[in-house]
Amino acid sequence: MKKLLLLGDEAVGQGALDAGLSGAYGYPGTPSTEIIEYIQRNKEAAAKKVHRTWSANEKTAMEEALGMSYAGKRAIVTMKHVGLNVAADPYMNSALTGANGGVIVAVADDPSMHSSQNEQDSRYYAKFSQMAALEPSDQQEAYDMCFYAFELSEKYHQPVMLRLTTRLAHSRSGVIRKASVTENKKHMPANPDQFMLLPAFARKNYQHLLAIQNDLNEESERSPFNKYFDGNDKSLGIVASGLAYNYLMENFVDEASSHPIMKISQYPLPRKQIEKITNECDNILVIEEGMPLIEEMIKGFLGNSIKVKGRLDGTLPRAGELNPQIVRKALGKPALKSNKMPEIVTNRPPALCNGCPHIDTFKALNEVTKEYGKGHVFSDIGCYTLGYLPPYSAIDTCVDMGASLSMAVGAADAGLFPSIAAIGDSTFGHSGITPLLDAVKAKSNIVVIIMDNDTTAMTGMQDSQVTGSIESICLGIGVEKEHIRVITPLKKNHEENVKIIQEEVNYHGVSVIIPRRPCIHVYAKRKRK
Repeated sequence: MKKLLLLGDEAVGQGALDAGLSGAYGYPGTPSTEIIEYIQRNKEAAAKKVHRTWSANEKTAMEEALGMSYAGKRAIVTMKHVGLNVAADPYMNSALTGANGGVIVAVADDPSMHSSQNEQDSRYYAKFSQMAALEPSDQQEAYDMCFYAFELSEKYHQPVMLRLTTRLAHSRSGVIRKASVTENKKHMPANPDQFMLLPAFARKNYQHLLAIQNDLNEESERSPFNKYFDGNDKSLGIVASGLAYNYLMENFVDEASSHPIMKISQYPLPRKQIEKITNECDNILVIEEGMPLIEEMIKGFLGNSIKVKGRLDGTLPRAGELNPQIVRKALGKPALKSNKMPEIVTNRPPALCNGCPHIDTFKALNEVTKEYGKGHVFSDIGCYTLGYLPPYSAIDTCVDMGASLSMAVGAADAGLFPSIAAIGDSTFGHSGITPLLDAVKAKSNIVVIIMDNDTTAMTGMQDSQVTGSIESICLGIGVEKEHIRVITPLKKNHEENVKIIQEEVNYHGVSVIIPRRPCIHVYAKRKRK
C-alpha cells in the first residue's frame, strides 16, 4: 500500500479512516488538533461523507461519538489531556454503557506544558475507568493501532483510549497504509438497555466491566504492541512505554542493549510479562513519558522486593518531557557531545499579532480599570491570555475553559468591584454559556467581555460554534437587551469604547460587551479568497 509521510496526529486520522471510520468528533486543542483537521481535508473522507465537524466542547464530542456508536458505526473522539477533564463525565460512564460500534478516545498529552495549564497523564483516566488503552511509540504504530483499537472495542463492546504525547503528535515519519475497511452498517445494540444507566442497569454493567478485566489483561499479555527483548546483563531490566521506548532505542543505534527490555504500548499493564522481567533482573528502570504510572504499579506489584528506579526516585526528572539525552544519563552512559548553536537571536516571548483586535480591547479596558488598580479582570484560555504580558498587563487570571465568568461571579459575590470577565467567542461556546446562566440567575454585578474575533484562533483558525449568534444566546439566557453592547475594537473608536465599558461597569447587574472584529489572519484569508 501507499507510504505516507505523516505527523503522529495525521497517522491517527488516516488510520481511523482506513479502519472504517464513520464519525470524528472533538474540540481543537494542541497537541490533538491535527487529527480531525487531517480528516476534514481528506478527499476520501469527503467522498464517503464521514462526519468531521468540530463540536462545541469535549463533553459534547464524547457524547456524540457515543451516539454514533449506539447506531453501530465506528467513531473517534479527539481532545487534549485537559479536554478529557471536560469529557470525564461521559468518558467514565462510557465504561459502563460500553460501545456498539467501535469507539476510539484519542487523547494527546502535553508533557512540559508547551501549550497547556498542566501536564496530567491520561493513562490514569484509563486505569480509573478500567478501560483498555494503547500508547504508540511511533507514527506507524499510531496508524496500526486504529485498526486494532476498533476491533478491540467491538470485541469487548468497550471504548478504547489511544494516548499520544506532544513529540509523537507533532513529528513526522513514514507510514505504510493497509487495505481500508468498509464502514459498519447501521445496527442497534443487541441489548436495548445497554445505554440506559438507571442504577439497576448500571450495577449490572459495572459487574460486567469487572468481569472482563481478566480478558483485557490477557489481551495485553498477547498484544503485538507489548514486546519483551532479552539481554545477557540481568543486573538491570528496562521497562519503557510509548514514545519513551523510542528515546531508549536512540541510545542503542550502534549497539544492542545488554539489558532485557520490556516495551509497553497496551494497557492494562501486562502483569505476567512485568513479573518475568522483574524476576530475572536485580533492578528495574522504568522510562515513561508523563507521570510515573507504570513505576507506581510495579512498586505495588513487588513491594520492596526489588529496586525500581525512574521518576519517583530522581533517576529521571519528576516533571517535563523526556528525551534521548535524559534517558542516556539514566542508563549511566556518558553524555554525547552536542554542537550548541550560537545565539544569533535572543528568545522572545509570544505576543499578540500586530493588528490583533484584542489589542484595542485591552487598551480600552486598561483605561477603565486603572482607577481601581490590579486584580479585577478574570481571563480565559485563548490568544487573549497574552494580554497578561507587557505592554498590556490587562488580565489577572487564567485557570481553565470558562473560568473567567465563574470566577468573576464568585469574586463579585465576595464584594469585588468591578468584577470583569474576558473570554473569547469559541471559549464562550465551549464553557462560558453555563456560568453566564448562573450570573443572570444570581443577578451578579459583573461585566462580561466576549472577544469575538470570528474564529478559534489559538489552535489554528477553526470555526467558532457561536459565530453570528452571541447576542441571541445572551438575550435568550436573560441578559437585558440594553446591556448587550457590541463595539468595534479599533484605534479610532478608542474613546467611544472606553465610554461604553465604563457605562457597563457602573451598571449594577450583568452586562455583556462584545468587541467584534475578525482575527487579522481570518481577514487576510477572506481577502485572498
